[in-house]
Amino acid sequence: MKFKTLMIIKAVVCLGFGPLLLFFPGPLLTLLGSSFGPGAAITAREYGAALMGNLMLAWFARNGEASVLRRAIILNLFVYDAIAFVAMLLIQLNGGMNMLGWGIVAVYLFFTLTFGYFLLPQKKAG
Repeated sequence: MKFKTLMIIKAVVCLGFGPLLLFFPGPLLTLLGSSFGPGAAITAREYGAALMGNLMLAWFARNGEASVLRRAIILNLFVYDAIAFVAMLLIQLNGGMNMLGWGIVAVYLFFTLTFGYFLLPQKKAG
């Protein structure tokens, strides 16, 4: 997969969930089988804001050439997605979401693995 493609996929996923969590957290959390209250609303909206930040980072960095800066962006997104993967996996294993929660776990696993791949040393042609 090309870096640009990965960043576009990341941006689209963040666009799909970020605004929902910011403006309609109750229906989304209910769909996932989670309880909803004032504390959940605060957390969901903060999470939505983080996703919107990831959206901006992924979209505006999608054309970045190989550089120290691009590597820092990849490392940032790798760490974010790896932490989110572990957190969502633990929530899912503890019954915090219904079966739809496995989709979220899978999305974070996908991004963790693909950003991790881009952190590996690349062979140079020649």
